[in-house]
Amino acid sequence: MAKGSHLGDLVELVLLAVRRLGEVEADGASVRAVLSDRGDRRVSVSTVYVTLMRLEEKGYARSWKGEPNARRGGKARRLYAVTPEGMEILEHVRTVRERMWAPASEVARG
Repeated sequence: MAKGSHLGDLVELVLLAVRRLGEVEADGASVRAVLSDRGDRRVSVSTVYVTLMRLEEKGYARSWKGEPNARRGGKARRLYAVTPEGMEILEHVRTVRERMWAPASEVARG
């Protein structure tokens, strides 16, 4: 991985929440709910959207407008998905964390 390809804690959790929700359900409100329920993180909806925008700028996520929804007064939701580059960085972060958690004897072996 190139320099600067590490994720901060909140950014990683947001990207994981998008991955967990999938393309059909991943909007800002549902990402926020997953962060609260599974990630034990309480953040404002604006923090979620700023983080999602940054993930898009880095190429780790993409977004599009969903179908208009009568329940939302005819407004469409903005939906998010993890890109292949986003999956690559998540896998890299997971590998590093697992390596750091491994016992010293296991690390010495390679």
